[in-house]
Amino acid sequence: MNAQELLQKLESRGITLDRMLDTAMELYIGEDEEAVREKLRRLMFRYLNDINVQALLMAALLLEDAFEVEGDPVNLVADELIGINIAEYIGGKMALFNFFYYDTRKPGILAELPPFLDDAIGGFIAGCMTKLFEGGAHDGEG
Repeated sequence: MNAQELLQKLESRGITLDRMLDTAMELYIGEDEEAVREKLRRLMFRYLNDINVQALLMAALLLEDAFEVEGDPVNLVADELIGINIAEYIGGKMALFNFFYYDTRKPGILAELPPFLDDAIGGFIAGCMTKLFEGGAHDGEG
């Protein structure tokens, strides 16, 4: 699977790269938003090609199909685990803080998604945002 194939599967659920970028930038505080958005786009596309990220995002997609979950019940933790794992895989332990920030605020598309996908996409966004700014590096190339 490549990034385009995964994006097609996500787009069938209304999750586009642009909507993920909009969501990420909604909580961004800083200058030069257009440059940051473009670097983030490249970084997201890079990680959408990563087999581990693909596997976790596909797991979330399949779980949404396999279970009918009303709302986001407190006894459901598998969704959080997927989001945490995606965030930490991409951005390390620091991404965990960003994951919880996005998860509690639920900006943009995250407010619209069912439980497995909101956490998986939230983890993806949090991981990419953390990676983009780790160590003060703003090149988005890792």
